[in-house]
This record gives sequence, C-alpha cells and structure tokens, in this order.
Amino acid sequence: MPPFLAYEDRGADADSSRPPLVLIHGHPFDRTMWEPQLAAFSPHRRVIAPDLRGYGASPVVPGTTPLGVFARDIEELLDELKVDSFVLAGLSMGGQIAMACYDRFGERVRGLVLADTFPAAETEEGKAWRNALADRLLREGLRGYADEVLEKMVAPYAHDAVKAHVHRMMTSTSPEGAAAALRGRAERPDYRALLTRVTVPALVVVGADDEYTPVSDAEAMHAALPHSTLTVVDGAAHLPNLERPEEFNAALGAFLAGLDDAR
Repeated sequence: MPPFLAYEDRGADADSSRPPLVLIHGHPFDRTMWEPQLAAFSPHRRVIAPDLRGYGASPVVPGTTPLGVFARDIEELLDELKVDSFVLAGLSMGGQIAMACYDRFGERVRGLVLADTFPAAETEEGKAWRNALADRLLREGLRGYADEVLEKMVAPYAHDAVKAHVHRMMTSTSPEGAAAALRGRAERPDYRALLTRVTVPALVVVGADDEYTPVSDAEAMHAALPHSTLTVVDGAAHLPNLERPEEFNAALGAFLAGLDDAR
C-alpha cells in the first residue's frame, strides 16, 4: 500500500550509521519550507520531509485534524519506509506535532528539535480565534490571510525571494486542510509535562524577532527539557530555517554531529 502522505526522501544511500532526520513543516506551509535543510543534510544522512495531511501534495481531509492524527500519519509513513529510529524536528505547528509524536512513539526518537513552537494548551481566547480563522479561510481562501501575516511569518527585512516562497506556500494551501488543522490545534493537549520527561538530547531554536513564539517561549522549553541546547537566530522571525538557513543549519548540524558522536 503506498504511503498516505506525499513526502521528500533524500540521502537514502548516505551513511546508514547516522540516524535519519525527519522534518515536520508548520502551518500553512508544505515540505518545501525545508528545502535548505534537505539540500544541506541529505549528502550525509537520510532526510525525510512529508507534506502533512491537508497540505502540499498530501490528501485533504476536511473537518478537524487533531495533532494526534498528524502524529499517527507520520508514524505510519516511517513504518512504510522502514525507518525505525530517527531524529525528529518540527517548526511551529510542526513542533507541536513533534511533541505529539514523542508522546506516541518516543522510544523511536534519537533526538528532538523544536523550532519556533510552544508546548502549552490553547487558551479559551485562542480556541475562539483559531475556529474563527478556520471559518474565514473556508469563506475567503488563504490569500488575504497570507497578505496580512507574511511579515510576521518572516521578518519585514527578509529577502524578497524568501517572502515570495513563504507567500506561495500559504496561498497554495487548501482552505479545507488548513481549517481542519486549526480546529484540531485549538483542542491540543498541554505538552509542558511531557517535555520534562524527554530522555533524548533536544535542540530548541527560535528566531530572535519571532512574534508568534517569542524567545521567552523557547527559553521556557529549554528550561523544561532535561538535556537541551538553545539557539536564538538573529535576523529572523518565525521561519529562521528559511530566513537564516546558514545559521539554522549550523545549529542543527552541530546537534546532529553530537548525536552521531554519541552512538
């Protein structure tokens, strides 16, 4: 049976002693947000980047998509690809899905990377906002929303090519898929206690100018995780992997090297 999710799978012929790197994108994006990391790391290890359900080339499932469903999809994809253990990285909603994955099948995770994300459950105000936004996207599509938030997703001073890529990802996203994720995310559990039980090395990364998940959120996760490193990327907002790929890749590369040395 073919995998449910569309995905990028590069570097399968690279050093098999190094754990594969699995990259989970944020909302409302797709796997192309990881292109700088796919290019940088696939010469040395296997790198897998799926399109989440409702995004990119993966099937759209309307309604509500809880984080646990995204996590199950990723588990089933990795089973299909026969990837038993791996380093798991997620950004924004992808970071929350990475936490859900660790909760579901953490025994397979060799290292955890949480970028521009936060672990707390949604507030009542936040639930109302996410559900109202879901209704709006179903009515209007994503272009108006994308225009409004582009310079919060990436910093106003980001390169034009980066802005164009991010805007293109947002406007290409299915309204039904985005709305289903928003409704599911509104009901997410609180992962703060889970972070204190993470037994593997972790890397926390955040853009210095991120308004959605500020540096203080990253510092709190770093404090909660028993074995973690914190990297603040200057000159970036919510998508430092695209805005400042060299700096992001340096932090991720050092983290991966440490895991490789420890095996």
